[in-house]
Amino acid sequence: MSNGMGKTMKNGNDRRILLAHGSGGRLTRDLVEQVFSKALANPILDRMDDAAILELEGRLAFTADSHVVSPIFFPGGDIGRLSITGTVNDLAMMGARPLYISAGFIIEEGFPVDDLESIVASMGEAAREAGVEVVAGDTKVVERGAADGVFITTSGIGSIPPGIHVSGSGARPGDTVIISGTVGDHGATVLSKREGIDFDTELKSDCAPLGSLVSDMLAASPNLHVLRDPTRGGVAATLNEIAASSGVDIEIDEGKIPYRAEVRAACELLGLDPLVLANEGKLMAFVPAAGAEPVLEAMRKNRYGGAAAIIGSVKEVESSRPRVYARTILGSRRIISMPTGEQLPRIC
Repeated sequence: MSNGMGKTMKNGNDRRILLAHGSGGRLTRDLVEQVFSKALANPILDRMDDAAILELEGRLAFTADSHVVSPIFFPGGDIGRLSITGTVNDLAMMGARPLYISAGFIIEEGFPVDDLESIVASMGEAAREAGVEVVAGDTKVVERGAADGVFITTSGIGSIPPGIHVSGSGARPGDTVIISGTVGDHGATVLSKREGIDFDTELKSDCAPLGSLVSDMLAASPNLHVLRDPTRGGVAATLNEIAASSGVDIEIDEGKIPYRAEVRAACELLGLDPLVLANEGKLMAFVPAAGAEPVLEAMRKNRYGGAAAIIGSVKEVESSRPRVYARTILGSRRIISMPTGEQLPRIC
């Protein structure tokens, strides 16, 4: 460990971020070399130039995201893993193969260096799992109290294969609606951790990169109309967005939506609707009915789609505007409205 990094030492091994770590001097260099470069190393990043030089062809997908989750560490993940998987999944929902990511860190003075190392190591592991490289980044340090530990902003680039055209406005009457697994895991986990709620079995976030799942789905049927990951606002918000963008009604069967028992318990305890809880490792697909079974079979063979299920279908608009309906287990039908606000702030 260099002398510069050693200046963060207080009370033995209690290493903390100092304002000087954002100064651009020796402490900044030490932080980059000993924390970021070590965990995220790849040939492009290792050059340490002012910008990454990338070789890209064809149509590209580009996305940007910010991550302010509280708590920073939660069962099944942390803000570092979340920042990578969230960016990867946004690209994958356009049918793109995620390739490169940039990451910017806003770090509060006094933040433990050990925690930062854990977060960046988690990012490196998630990037390798997703098959992407973090090729550029930036670090800023703000005064104590000006942030809440650490915030991470990311951007990502992916390549869209020829012939793939996926959009939130692409749903068509007759399409089958598929979800890749259980609903509400991330939201329930973060809330339970935040509120100190314990269950008999461990509730874990579904935080996961979905690029390989989308690739398998496209191999089974390249004619996917819509792909979306139901993050903030959950399944309810995502379905309403798709219905409005596509000008269709959507009907789902409540009895076919997969949930974990722990998620149901948390929702009943706190009076929450699991359909509005955030997910960070699930996707919804709108597929022409003739191709639904091959896509579903491909999803179930992937590690992130083992609990995939058909949950509904797309209809012609019945009223003056597109709506989302749920067929209840009693056979009645209710409207699923767009959530009016964030039930759980800082969930991702």
